[in-house]
Amino acid sequence: MAFMCAPGKHRRPGRVKRTTAQAAGIAALTTTGVIGTVSAAPALAAENSVEQTGLTPVITMSDSVAEQIDAQAAAQQAVAERKAAEEAAREKAAEQAKKERAAKVRAAREAERKRLNTFVAPISDSYVSTGYKTGGSLWSSGAHTGIDFHAASGTVVHAVGTGTVVSTGWGGAYGNEIVIRMADGMYTQYGHLSSIGVSVGQKVTPGQQIGLSGATGNTTGPHLHFEARTTADYGSDVDPVAYLRKHGVDV
Repeated sequence: MAFMCAPGKHRRPGRVKRTTAQAAGIAALTTTGVIGTVSAAPALAAENSVEQTGLTPVITMSDSVAEQIDAQAAAQQAVAERKAAEEAAREKAAEQAKKERAAKVRAAREAERKRLNTFVAPISDSYVSTGYKTGGSLWSSGAHTGIDFHAASGTVVHAVGTGTVVSTGWGGAYGNEIVIRMADGMYTQYGHLSSIGVSVGQKVTPGQQIGLSGATGNTTGPHLHFEARTTADYGSDVDPVAYLRKHGVDV
């Protein structure tokens, strides 16, 4: 028995019919302006979004570009931190050097102060051969106004401390003499010298050579006559041994 397929919705349209239908549909859309409307919509929407909202479009960059920017920023930060550390180190070193210089200056000043306040014996490695206030006809006042240090002629004579020379030259019975005003306000006198090595107004320091011992003036032999006075003049003498010992000199 033979079956016949009736035409209708149960049969799949042929290829020719499908193509014809698609063409007809596109033509219909074109005729109604739908395609034109759809095509123009994205551009119009983008334009309206910028003009109406005032928002700036965001540009998206790739991960590799972002990483490069981050790396560059990190490198710049590292350079800045290194420079800051170097500057801090320089400032610290400069401050330390300043402190060290100040400490050296203080130490030098202190050493100079101690040196200037130091007293020494007028003749090195000697001893007192005639004491203070020793009586006898050798002295016009009837007593010795100073002390004598044993010394051969030409022995170096030292300033006993810091001071200023106020008198040099011939001193009568004292022969060639030097008188020095000391830093503490007292005066010291050095007599019977064979040579004078300083001049009036000259500053002297402890232990500085000021002349050579001798036997000039009223003396029985070479030695150094030494006095401590309250003024530069004869007759204002005080005990020179006590004066030197007060300033730390072992006499």
